Order: sequence, then C-alpha cells, then structure tokens
Amino acid sequence: MVTHRFASPGKLPSETQVLISGGGPSGLFLALDLASRGVPSLVVEPRDSVDHARPRAKTTNARTMTHLRRLGLADALRAASPLPVDYSQDVSFCTGLTGPGAHELRRFRNAFQLVSGRYGPQPECGQQVPQPVLEEVLRAAVAASPVATMVTGWSVETIEDSGAGCTVMVSGPSGSRHTIAAEFVIGADGGSSAVRRSLGVRLEGGSAALSNMSILFRSEGLAAAVALDPAVQYWVVGADTSGMVGPMDLDGTWWAIIQGIDPQETVDTTTAGWMVRSLVGTDVDIEVLATDPWTARMLLSPEYRRGGVFLVGDAAHLNPPWGGHGFNTCVGDAANLAWKLAAVLTGWAGADLLDSYWAERRPVAARTISDAATNGKALAYHFADPALLASGAGGAAARETAREALAVKQSEFDSLGLVLGYAYGDSPVVVPDGSQAPVEDPIVYVPSASPGALLPHAWLDETASVYDLLGKGFTLLVDSAALAGTPAAEAFASVAVAADRKGIPVVIAAVGPFDDGTAPCELWGADAVLVRPDQHVAWRGSSAEAAAAALAVAAGWRPAEHNQQQNQHTEQEGKARVSVVVP
Repeated sequence: MVTHRFASPGKLPSETQVLISGGGPSGLFLALDLASRGVPSLVVEPRDSVDHARPRAKTTNARTMTHLRRLGLADALRAASPLPVDYSQDVSFCTGLTGPGAHELRRFRNAFQLVSGRYGPQPECGQQVPQPVLEEVLRAAVAASPVATMVTGWSVETIEDSGAGCTVMVSGPSGSRHTIAAEFVIGADGGSSAVRRSLGVRLEGGSAALSNMSILFRSEGLAAAVALDPAVQYWVVGADTSGMVGPMDLDGTWWAIIQGIDPQETVDTTTAGWMVRSLVGTDVDIEVLATDPWTARMLLSPEYRRGGVFLVGDAAHLNPPWGGHGFNTCVGDAANLAWKLAAVLTGWAGADLLDSYWAERRPVAARTISDAATNGKALAYHFADPALLASGAGGAAARETAREALAVKQSEFDSLGLVLGYAYGDSPVVVPDGSQAPVEDPIVYVPSASPGALLPHAWLDETASVYDLLGKGFTLLVDSAALAGTPAAEAFASVAVAADRKGIPVVIAAVGPFDDGTAPCELWGADAVLVRPDQHVAWRGSSAEAAAAALAVAAGWRPAEHNQQQNQHTEQEGKARVSVVVP
C-alpha cells in the first residue's frame, strides 16, 4: 500500500503542528492518536510500501491491542492477521518438529496474552501478526483520517529548534529538498534516527556478541508433517542448529530465527535452506523467500526530549526481541506522548506535562531492556546436549532435566507483570497517596489503582469494559455505592469547576458493581479514581476537593501556576468540557 498525499515539493506543506519523522508502528500510532484528539500531524516516511519479506515483530501484546481498541482499530488488525488467535496460544520447546526425534520438552500456554474468548486483565488479548500487516492497517487508517497526513518517499535530514518552533529540512528521492516549520518534531525514525543525530544524542548500552538470522520460507508439507500440537513458536534444540520456527499464516508461509551466528558469516539461500531443514527435518520441502541478519541491541537514549523535539520508539531505545516487547514498548511511548502534545496544542496543559514523558517512559524502556537481555542469556542451545535430548528412551532423563531448566524462560512468554505492571508512581503529574505500589515482577501482574498504575480492568457485562467508560480526556470514575443516591456530577461538582476553569476535558462516570460482583471500591482501594487519557491512574481517594486539585496536577500545572490561573480566570474565559456518564 502506498500513501501519497503530496507528490512534489510544491505541494508539500510549509508548516504543520506536529511533524513525525518515521512511519513505522510508533510514528503511525502517534499520528492516529493525535488525530483522535483533533490534532493534525504530518508523517514523513522514506518507504513507499512495507516489506512483507521482513516481518520483524510478530507479537502485538494485550496492552497494545487495547490501545488499538481505543482508536477503533483492534478488530481491523485481527481481521487482517493471517494467523487467528484460535489457531494456537502456545510456545513449544522441542528437539525437532518432524519425525521420531521430535520430542516436546516444555510448553508455555497462553503465551503473549493469547487467549480464546473473553480476556480478563485487559479488554483485548494479544495477537500474533507480522509487523508489515500492522503497518498496513495503520497506513490505511492514516489515509482515511481527515487530519493525519503521511507522505512517502521523503526523509528528514536536519532539524533546527529556535525555541519558538522547529525548522525541518526534508529530502525527496530525486534529491529535491523542502523546508517545513513545525511546533513539535517527533523522531520515530528507528535506531539510526536522523532526528536523534540532529540533537547530537547517542544511544548508550551494548550489543550481543553473536548475531541471528531471520529466514522467511514456504513449505507445502511442513504443517502436515509437524509431530507436535500447534504452537505459534517452536523453539528447537537441534544437533546442528538451534533456533525457533513458527507459522506466518495458514497457507504454508513460515518464519525461522537461527540463533548464535558469527556476525562475519555470510549466509546465502542454500545455507539458509540447510539451516531451516536442520530445525524442521530433512524430508520437508523448503523454499527460502528472504533472509535478514540482525544482532540484539540493548541501547537507551539518555534524553527523550530537547525543546520541541521528542524521541519515541527505536529512536529512543533498542530492545532485544526476546519476549516480543520491542515494538509494543514503542507504541507505549507514542500513547504516552500523544495526549500530552494534544493538551499543549489545545491549551490546557501546564508546564510539567511534556517533561513527564521522559520521566515516565525511560524507566519502562530500561526495565524492558533488562528483562529481555536476561531472557537472551538463556537461549535454547544453552540447556543440554541436543543429540542426547533427541535420542530414544535413553534421552528421557535428559529431556526431563531440560524441561525443568526451561522454567527460566517463563518470563519471556508469560510476562503480564512487564506488559501491564509498569507504573508511573514517581511522575511529577501523578498524585501519590502514600500507599505501597505492588512489587515489580516480570511474570506476576497485581492489578492496582495505586497512582501511576494502569487502571485495573473489569468487565461491566458480557461485552462492555470499564475502559469503555473512559473519555478522550480525563475520567473520574466513582463507585456508585459511595454516592448514596447523589448524582456523581453533584457530589464531585468541584472537579467540574476545576476542569471548566482550565478547559481540561473530563468525564465523570458513576460505576456500579462489576460483572463478577466486585464493588469498584474493592478493586480500586478507594471510592474514586481519576484516570488519565492513556488509561493510567493519576489519583485515587474520596474527596471531591482532592480530586479537583489532582486534576490540575495531572494536567501538568504546578501549585503556583494553578493558583495564579484561578485568580486570573473570568467567567468568559471558561471552556466547558465536562460530561457526565451514568451507566
């Protein structure tokens, strides 16, 4: 799919509110999230089309799917995915895929939040889908948007930030150049980011000693020859080669990753075919479609912002792929930044709001990189003698030993604590309540409404989620039992006044018992929670006055600024953006 809104330098815009360098997942998501808030943006992307021969990321986790649900795109992505969730939800470690030497060592069920039917921890479960398919869904949504624009075949070269705005030089395929003025510039242009280079910022960290080879191949007979139950990934401990294999679709296209390759080694199509056969079996037909060498990086930018220029996704951090967190962390960056930029551009943000992006997202990236790197140290070929594992009865004891040793890989596939358990408790735009937040654990997720945490999910009925009550701006959720019959808008009138004073969009919603009978106050640990536009809790408590004060802090206003604006406010300056929902 090619998206051309401007075909020549004369038709490129001379200015835009937000210029996004890079039309990968984070850049496209950011544009769409901004669009959902009425903020126009321009995405500048060198590639005219996506490359299906290099699928890269294949795991869209439950958190990212929930972000896509918020934009109305979750169903579209599932419909476009060539591998439905019902196909399999598991990851298998094995000695091979075909023949008598194929023995399963350990199976991790419901990996990557893959669940058939209704999911509990989020309104959406995970989805296995190649990154090019995801990008096509996002490109189509941008093309259909009345305010988001994408131009392909162009690249950002340099950026100058005057303090009052940015001047961006872009170049086209014929060498033509064009200058665009932007209030904000977002570097979503990957690990070799031109935006980051313009800032003079270097990623810090290291790389793995050995490289890996991704191979895309077709096989007409492999699916029928597999001796194990279906899985989205088969991690093979082989005698000659170790790596993983998985179906790309249900029509004979597969992917493989060969681990531990000398970065100086050249892998041609013949060698790649031999590598795949060493994983899946010598009697299986193999047609190699593409190869893609890569090395795991553990890199993090010391800065995420300088003036009006921001870094998101791979421009700010490079994650090892183990666990499938890389692009999902990128989308998390975009979701965090989008509402804050929108708040500034629509006039209701305080001075602290944009700085909170770095304070909130960099620790998440650091934690994710650390966990993925730990998983990378326990790759499949580290566990036991491959030849012994594949042998007959004599290998049974070795296979049991390997099964027990493979428990160390659980956090790679069962990582709900990492996917949902991150929190922004130390953020300057979160109001602490003195409670102890749940201990961070990559596997165990403890739902908590502790300020900074993700709003604990609950179903209102068979199909409606509490997340469906959340507005585009802030949402004050109140346990209806605590209202004792008083309308929510009346009980928390001071919140509406505070919101009106600053033009902050807020929804006030009364919530009754959840579908499982749990009272909201039991799940939240308070009668009310103030939820941010990105679905994280900014405050919890029971006082309307405290909620009103928290709203100002959550919008980035410092107490002195808050008081000054209160004194300067007049009735004519108010912008009512308050709505009340009573489900």
